[in-house]
Amino acid sequence: MTQPTTVTVHIMDKDYCIACPPEERSHLENAARYLDSKMRGIRSSGKVIGADRVAVMAALNITHELLHKQRQLDDEAESAKEHVRSLLERVDSALATDQNAAGR
Repeated sequence: MTQPTTVTVHIMDKDYCIACPPEERSHLENAARYLDSKMRGIRSSGKVIGADRVAVMAALNITHELLHKQRQLDDEAESAKEHVRSLLERVDSALATDQNAAGR
């Protein structure tokens, strides 16, 4: 296992030093850019004042996005399972029909 290194990310005009495994560095930097973008968008709307409130609103928005995507993935997985079940039933039916025809 590789040792974490310190990565500095820039979010809302502040630098944050975060311990991160080298192989995760680009993911951390992407996440920081995404968060910075969300926070700046909320701040520029003028509806939320204060860095703490902006951070909470960004966290809520990102969490909502995450949960929405997770629901979509769960729905797609369930749909795929149903499709596979249907296909298996068709295969079983075709095999049973074929076995009955061969037995005659």
